Amino acid sequence: MPCVRVKVMTKNAQLDLREGLSPVERVAAVKSAMPEGGMFAGMEWRISPDPFVLTKSEHKELEKLGYRLWQYVQACDLIYRWSQQGKAPAWVADLLSAGKPKWMIDLVSEKGMTNEFPRVLRPDLILTDDGFAMSELDSVPGGVGLLGWKNRTYAALGEKVIGGANGMIDGFASLFPNGADLLVSQESADYRPEMEWLAGELNALGGEHFAVHDAEGAQVASGRDVYRFFELFDFENIAGSRELAQRAAAGDVRISAPVKPWIEEKLWLALFWSAPLREIWAKAMRRNHWEGLSNVIPYGWVVDPTPLPPHAVLPRLEVQSWDEVKQFSQSERELVLKISGFDDTAWGSRGVKIGHDISSPEWSIALDDALGAFGSHPHVLQRFHKGRVVKHQFWNEQRGEMETMDGRVRLTPYYFVSRNDDTVSLGGVHATICPADKKILHGMTDAVMVPCVVGE
Repeated sequence: MPCVRVKVMTKNAQLDLREGLSPVERVAAVKSAMPEGGMFAGMEWRISPDPFVLTKSEHKELEKLGYRLWQYVQACDLIYRWSQQGKAPAWVADLLSAGKPKWMIDLVSEKGMTNEFPRVLRPDLILTDDGFAMSELDSVPGGVGLLGWKNRTYAALGEKVIGGANGMIDGFASLFPNGADLLVSQESADYRPEMEWLAGELNALGGEHFAVHDAEGAQVASGRDVYRFFELFDFENIAGSRELAQRAAAGDVRISAPVKPWIEEKLWLALFWSAPLREIWAKAMRRNHWEGLSNVIPYGWVVDPTPLPPHAVLPRLEVQSWDEVKQFSQSERELVLKISGFDDTAWGSRGVKIGHDISSPEWSIALDDALGAFGSHPHVLQRFHKGRVVKHQFWNEQRGEMETMDGRVRLTPYYFVSRNDDTVSLGGVHATICPADKKILHGMTDAVMVPCVVGE
């Protein structure tokens, strides 16, 4: 096959790659296209010459999922507001407000907050034998710049990446028609290189409308849009952030994702299944959207220490107390325990325990800790869904040769909701292929990380 030169112009560099290269040459081309300084501080991954291939039906489901998640996020916000207003059970707002500063919760009633929602939606999906299982929904996700660069790079190699070469960049640009300040905290500083790359590519579209700043002490002009690249639990540690949030609530600036801690809780993944809230969900979102999400969201429970009546059981666990759950055998512990949010262990899989991957004493301690933290840091328990095993080729840097690994896949599609008309677009899909013996699928040095394409 003859080599065909493919050029992709960017502000930072010109990618001069070739179709028809050998796998080793393709890996070298990907490595040479890396921006100076990399995309993450100190982060490495295994490079593959090939993207990850999704079936047409899998791609179709991902395209549907974006709009459903947009409806879901709005429904979560609406149910929380109804709860505060007495139109839904009061315990919902109480549960979702636990551990949050009062000033942040009080923003719910401000005029500048009513119609503000996260507009970058990234679910973490485990690819199973039966489809997808969603472990969380991130509204302040890392990886926007990284996947934007990967899509550009693999497209230059002739791959028809999902979203296209510019899907991530165009999708992000649609959130901020007049540009934005991208605020990165010290806590999130490892991600700053990808934010710098993203801002450069956005400005290359025309004008210097995007800029990356330290979140600490940032000076934001009136009427300016802000992209918040730091977690809400970190707000109190960032000088000037409270004032910025209050300015957004008053309509002076606009922050995406908005300062709405109740939306970002993983508790919603359990409340989604709550029988007492069934009619509330039916009022907040269309039934077909709920049913579509029910095929993706694993069944879950709020880890609440309140004793059950003697005639009641935890649904689908069919036991009467959490003490009985502590005694589950290893095969019965195919469960995932995780902190709901608003804590530095609530992201990056740091607060996750896989029941059948730890000993019985460790499982009992983990449950006790979760029950004890209920008043300030509620936890969620979900059914564990095992990822299906795939084979994927990668470059072994140590051995200097190509290898094929057995792995399990976490898919992270990136959806962007346009500020102009609320159109939901799929900017791209990132595949993290972890060694098959790993229970928690997350970015790691021995994972292959590539963009996705659709099979023929």
